[in-house]
Amino acid sequence: MNRTLIQDVLTARKIGESATVAGWVRTVRHSKGGFSFLSLNDGSCFAQLQIVADQSLPNYEAEVLHLSAGCSVVVAGELVASQGKGQAVEMQARELRVLGQCDAETYPIQPKHHSFEFLRTVAHLRPRTNTFGAVARVRNRICSAIHEFFQQRGFLYVHTPIITASDCEGAGEQFGVSTLDPAAPPRDEKGQVDFAQDFFGRRTYLTVSGQLAVEPYCCSLGDVYTFGPTFRAENSNTPRHLAEFWMVEPELAFADLDDDARLAEDFLKFIFSAVLQNCADDLKFFNERVDKTILETLQGIAESEFVRLSYTEAMDILGKANRTWDYPPKWGADLQTEHERFLTEETFHRPVIVTDYPAAIKPFYMYLNDPDEQGRRTVRAMDVLVPKTGEIIGGSQREHRLDVLEGRMSDCGLNRDDYWWYLDLRRYGGIPHAGFGLGLERCVQFCTGMANIRDVIPYPRTPRNAEF
Repeated sequence: MNRTLIQDVLTARKIGESATVAGWVRTVRHSKGGFSFLSLNDGSCFAQLQIVADQSLPNYEAEVLHLSAGCSVVVAGELVASQGKGQAVEMQARELRVLGQCDAETYPIQPKHHSFEFLRTVAHLRPRTNTFGAVARVRNRICSAIHEFFQQRGFLYVHTPIITASDCEGAGEQFGVSTLDPAAPPRDEKGQVDFAQDFFGRRTYLTVSGQLAVEPYCCSLGDVYTFGPTFRAENSNTPRHLAEFWMVEPELAFADLDDDARLAEDFLKFIFSAVLQNCADDLKFFNERVDKTILETLQGIAESEFVRLSYTEAMDILGKANRTWDYPPKWGADLQTEHERFLTEETFHRPVIVTDYPAAIKPFYMYLNDPDEQGRRTVRAMDVLVPKTGEIIGGSQREHRLDVLEGRMSDCGLNRDDYWWYLDLRRYGGIPHAGFGLGLERCVQFCTGMANIRDVIPYPRTPRNAEF
């Protein structure tokens, strides 16, 4: 089928030209004068193309008059000046072919308001709505911008494994991967499950991060990044958590935390600028229907200079704030969302990069600083905080000193034999390096203003929810 995208019809084709379009009927209105007006969308853009079909079509009585929302059609016709409001052109159909009928009585996506909760129950059809079509296009542009950013800077794209034997974050919230019979698994002499007889001969999991696996490529080939699905077996039903989500994780060779922070700031500005430039209609919709400050916020971040301060400085600011906290700030505890939003929205009014967190609340692989004047130990970690959301990026300078890394692993109760290859990177020509992680869904959520993270991924995976 030699069809033209509706996006191109509306932006590049002229009145009087002929074109063939295909898509799904959003609305249909039949006039007593032998005319039908179809609103057609093909997913290429937010807008719909109005199709005018009249009784001169040979299948007008048999098919056109029976069309309803959800039907799929292909239409050939001429572009004419639109008589209505909203768009400059419409199509006068000279041929209309029905590809797929739709049962109007049971079709769940009707031209009316549907709650997001309801639409999650029909996740296979919700992309046909304005909101989820717009989310998909913004998500696509963000993904494209991610690759553009790193490819323009000479980063190498590395595919890291989804199945792993390592726990990068040390929290133990991992999904096991096994082919053993759960009803009757083999046992060892101690009566424990004998994973030596499992498919991989040991306990394996779905990865929580590609970082550990991409570091060897950084320590061999220079700047790299990985971008793929990650998994957390965290029993959380908040609007900010998913069991399956996508992460982009760059790793910079011969770099420290300052280099890492600069890259993270440039990265976010690049993404937000790309979305502003290429998703204008979709962002306008979100700005009008979801969050009336989306455009202002994205533009402001793209043009602002991020503030940088240490965790200790942040705690001083929070401790002096004249307000009541749900979680009172205390040195040694992690920042909560209310703290992060206070810093970005009420203190600095722009993004903030907080660095040098207490070692006790961060993973083993982060570079250990010397003790401060009070003997407290911190690591060269950073969180990038943005208004409305809080943390959007987390990263660190990696610990490249072998003896220090081994000590940190022991402090965290990790078996060094399980990470022998990771230690080899420090044993054989180790280098200073740093990296960060950006959760794709958090980024899409921020760009669209959608309140629930389950609505910015095609098929959300959450506790007791894997229907589609």
